[in-house]
Amino acid sequence: MYYWGKPQFYGVRAEAANIGRQTGNYTAEMFQADYPQFYDPEGQPLAPSTMIDMIINRANTAIQPDKWLDGWRYGCGLYVAHYVTMYLKTYAASSATPQQAAATGALVGVVSSAKLGNASVTYDTDALTKATEGWGDLNATIYGQMLATQARLVGMGGTYVT
Repeated sequence: MYYWGKPQFYGVRAEAANIGRQTGNYTAEMFQADYPQFYDPEGQPLAPSTMIDMIINRANTAIQPDKWLDGWRYGCGLYVAHYVTMYLKTYAASSATPQQAAATGALVGVVSSAKLGNASVTYDTDALTKATEGWGDLNATIYGQMLATQARLVGMGGTYVT
């Protein structure tokens, strides 16, 4: 049906596009139970709680329960673990110079060669960037790789529109 020259789908547009509608309710307590390695022995987070909470909020939007079904909690946990790992890779308690602060965000690739005499190590960042062309930074951690694999499986499902 057309209304003012535009097709009207009577609310089935989202279903036809296979777009999820729900927002999750993954919590910091769930993350701590699922991934205790991100907490010290006293239960304090190794990354700032503000960062963990922000990442959890993003996970609740990105990993939609109506799309992930019984894999939803696992997907949210992987999402949070990936981004907390990425954050911790850049973490420094403080920096004395701008150069030190900037170095915390340097891209480090896979070791491609190493020498012992006059110590030299060469990194291949190309391997990281090629592998993540379609998945952003998810190839930079094991958690991200697992999340990308699960996301591919979730995305394989068909759509039924009546």
